[in-house]
Amino acid sequence: MTATLPSPLGAPQPLPPGSTIGIVGGGQLGRMSAMAAARLGYRCHILTPEPDSPAADVAAAATIGPYDDPETLCGFADAVDVVTFEFENVSARGLDLLAARKPVRPSPAILRVSQDRATEKSFVNAAGLASAAWVPVNTREDLFRAATALGFPCVAKTTRLGYDGRGQAVLHDESDVGAAWEHLAPRPLIVEAFVDFASEISVIVARGLSGDTAAFDAVENRHRAHILDVTLAPARITGSQAEEAQSIASRLAAALNLVGLMAVEMFITADGRLLVNEIAPRPHNSGHWTIDACPASQFEMHVRAVCGLPLPEAVRHADAVMRNLVGPEDMALWPDVLAAPGLIPHLYGKQEARPGRKMGHVTRLFARGGLPGELGVQAALGVLAR
Repeated sequence: MTATLPSPLGAPQPLPPGSTIGIVGGGQLGRMSAMAAARLGYRCHILTPEPDSPAADVAAAATIGPYDDPETLCGFADAVDVVTFEFENVSARGLDLLAARKPVRPSPAILRVSQDRATEKSFVNAAGLASAAWVPVNTREDLFRAATALGFPCVAKTTRLGYDGRGQAVLHDESDVGAAWEHLAPRPLIVEAFVDFASEISVIVARGLSGDTAAFDAVENRHRAHILDVTLAPARITGSQAEEAQSIASRLAAALNLVGLMAVEMFITADGRLLVNEIAPRPHNSGHWTIDACPASQFEMHVRAVCGLPLPEAVRHADAVMRNLVGPEDMALWPDVLAAPGLIPHLYGKQEARPGRKMGHVTRLFARGGLPGELGVQAALGVLAR
């Protein structure tokens, strides 16, 4: 694995207003990208297997079909000017077919890196960046040896199709190895050493056709039941850590020859080191605060990068707290959210509030430099305080 992917082909020519962006995936990230694209004068065409998707509700057109059917993909490619995607669990082979007809940004090669945890961590390490200690696993015996070598507790993870805590198992001691092997699929797996971390942070970075890069401030992320619950912008870390986090994200974007947007999730260890955890080459839940707190949101940056437009500076005019609305429990509070002063509500247009499903989010803004302490954050969230 080299530490740099090939550069995308094609001269950096911006798409004119009225062009059509093809978005593979119909979820809320596609929805918010399409809304940002419309403000910049672009149309969006959604490819999704779901007949009632959040993104299709706000787009100019939609193709309802699978992500890997050649006939569907060819028709979709012929209807758009550039292609992007809004989540990783799409077909890389399908994107290859699209890339033969239209530019795909980010490239299928980047998607392949992000789709496989072993490939992803190998790439991060080859780029000279630190991650948690990890070992690839192909057999039950490999799993036992890896866990023993890394030490208990440790975490076994599927290399593919894991998100929001799915595809993971904590190994507390040797007795957990057999059950984890039987439970986790698809295989192969990796095993990661437990990280004694002080906080989890992320940086959203955009990179354009000319290699110009814009990185938002690092933010602190807190999870509940493995799902992002609250994001604090900016992260409560030192200035040197914040600069290092942005530098790491920009270095990875350059190594990947990214054209588009990417989130880089990191741990800050108890002794102050930064470890790369995961990359996501698309808009990210931890960047939703930028819609209300920045002149150009992560979604506008995504559209600008994909369409070859100049990238503005990724600055914020306010500090922010973002809180996810998840499942029927949070949606039961929706009338109270609408009545609460200071909460900026966003719903994603999903019809069914299933447990664990992200239905929307709220943002609370503060004067720049005025992010309150823990009690102030909870008070600001009002009915949504934990």
